[in-house]
Order: sequence, then C-alpha cells, then structure tokens
Amino acid sequence: MSIKARVIAIYLPQFHPIAENDEWWGKGFTEWTNVGKAKPLFKGHYQPRVPADLGYYDLRLPEVRSAQAELAKYAGIEGFMYWHYWFGEGRRLIERPFTEVVESGSPDFPFCLGWANESWENKLWNANDTKHNKLLIEQKYLGEEDNKKHFFHLLSAFQDKRYIRVNNRPFFLIYKPEKFKDVGLFIKQWNNLAKQNGLADGFYFVAHIGNFADYHKFIEAGFNAVEVYPLGRIPAYLKKTRSFFSKAIYKIDQYGKSFTKRKKLNIVPYEKAIEILLNKEEDSQENVIPTIMPNWDHSPRSGNNAWILHNSTPDLFKKHVNDALDCVKNKPDENKIILLKSWNEWAEGNYMEPDIVFGKQYIEALKKTLEFGD
Repeated sequence: MSIKARVIAIYLPQFHPIAENDEWWGKGFTEWTNVGKAKPLFKGHYQPRVPADLGYYDLRLPEVRSAQAELAKYAGIEGFMYWHYWFGEGRRLIERPFTEVVESGSPDFPFCLGWANESWENKLWNANDTKHNKLLIEQKYLGEEDNKKHFFHLLSAFQDKRYIRVNNRPFFLIYKPEKFKDVGLFIKQWNNLAKQNGLADGFYFVAHIGNFADYHKFIEAGFNAVEVYPLGRIPAYLKKTRSFFSKAIYKIDQYGKSFTKRKKLNIVPYEKAIEILLNKEEDSQENVIPTIMPNWDHSPRSGNNAWILHNSTPDLFKKHVNDALDCVKNKPDENKIILLKSWNEWAEGNYMEPDIVFGKQYIEALKKTLEFGD
C-alpha cells in the first residue's frame, strides 16, 4: 500500500543552558529567554506564546525527549531532523540532547541530521541589537582531515537503526551549501567514507536553498535533492502587493522632542502565505522536497525587524498540508518526503508542540490530514 508522505520535523536542540550562552547572553540563557519576554507589536498579534503540555522544558531531561517523540509519533511524523553544529576542529554547540538520544537508545523514534553550517553572530538570537553585532563563533571549512573527523564523530548515529534513510542512504541536509566552497568534494569524500564503513550506498544529501534558480547547480555538485526555503518565496509577494502593516514607533530626538517614525512590519496573512510557501511546479519534482510551516513569527528574536505570518489556524494548516500532499502524491514512496518547519522553534513562532491557546490542535490537524486528507 502506497504511503501518503514521510513527514520529517525539524528539531531545535537549543533548550538547555550551555557555557557559551551563559557567557554571551547571561546565566541560564536558552531559547525560552526570548520566548518569555516577547511582546505583541500590533493589535491582534499573538505574543507571547506559552507552552502547554510540555511546559518550559529542559532538553537535558530524557522524560521531555520521550514526551516529544510520543506527540510527534501520534501526529504521524516519521522522525526528527536535529539541527547539528560543527564549526571545524571538533567545535560543537548544543549537541547534548542528540548525543544522549544516540548513546541511550531512547526514545525509540527515527532521527536524522541537518548541518546548520553558519557562523553564530549576535543577530541570530537578538536581531534588534544591530549596533553591537559581533561574531560569536565562526563556521570554518578546514579540508579533508576535518571532514574525516566530522564523519567519524557522527558514524555511530549514521549506523543507528533509527537513522532515517532514503533508498538505504542516510538523510543529511546542509543548511548553507552556497557558503561551503568545496561542498562537492565534501560530498564525494563522505560518500567514500560511508562505503568504507558499512554504509554501502552512501548518503542522501539534501541542499537547503533560498531560490529554485540554484537547483541545477547543487544537483550537479552531488546533492540528491534540494529543499527550497519557503519564506524565500514571500518577498516577491510583498513587493507585488505591498501587503505590509504599518506601526507608529515613537522616538525622542537629540533635542528632547518626540517625533513619529513609521516602521513597516513585514506581516503576511497566513491564509495568503500558504498560497506561496509551496510551488506545485517546483515541489512536485522527485528530487525537490516541499516544506510546510504551521506558522512563523520571528519577533521574539527580532522585534520590529521580524517577518510575521499572521492569523494561522489549525484549519488553514490542514489546507497547507493537503497542498504539500498533492506535491508528493506521484513520487515513489521513498521520495514522498515533506519537511515540517518546525517541531519546536518557539522563538520563531514556528512549532507544533501544544501551547495554551491551541493546545494539540495543530498536531491533530496534521494527524487527521495524513490519515484522511480532506
């Protein structure tokens, strides 16, 4: 029997303290810090967002990771794609949750990795602080020896029976392939190392790209598939429709007099956004992976500089999921992959986990749509 889709949910492991975040942002900083201090920026703006069933969790707790897996499994999600950080020379960050999942064997829920290969700067976690933006840790590409070290660091995960595969190839996404000058050589080297270490068919490499125009370039570089960043399709819509909301921001000038500066917030109704986030012609191709989004609101990190999809509802999300299912329906079962962005990106308003307004309604919407469609 043919399956409807293989939904893989992107998973952020940022929800636990680390020494580096303590140094950069203050003792105990996690993603929850930005989530908790968020404010509504206009009438009807859904902020702050408060978690329900799982609470303000700490991913060092195995009970939390198990509860997440149970919810995701219930929703019909095949597995999590954990964001993975390797900055070169063995430097990693927020790796503890995934490491413990691999080493403990729990939860018994499929997983794969996406390499978030970008430098960390202040603006990643506080885009309002433009005056003091600085490099926190640099993403480095150090050549074959470092590539080899990177591979063997992850080999036990790739060999794990839970690791998600496509045609027997471990799924591995690269977030910024355009920043990696020698990505084609990296792909060849890792595929050779895979075959030498029991992964006979090599990897299923996926390029996350900002524009479909780059599709052929990355397929020719050795990627098996591409995923087009769905929000990258929004700016053209905004430019065409001028669908901005305006907000008056009051400031004090150097003479102590108040004045009003108009600030255009990048706000798109979710009902309109779901007409743009997918592209039937592009996403229906066998080696293009469509991405669905329950919502997006970057304002906890970015304030007035945020992009916001406004008034998302579980029913509209069901429509969005159905559109994605339509994109993959004619693909081979192994390639009926849909990325779900995201499972738990709370500071981007981009999550499936229950909150105090909608509870499990988004989870139920995904479950019912995967089971019954319309």
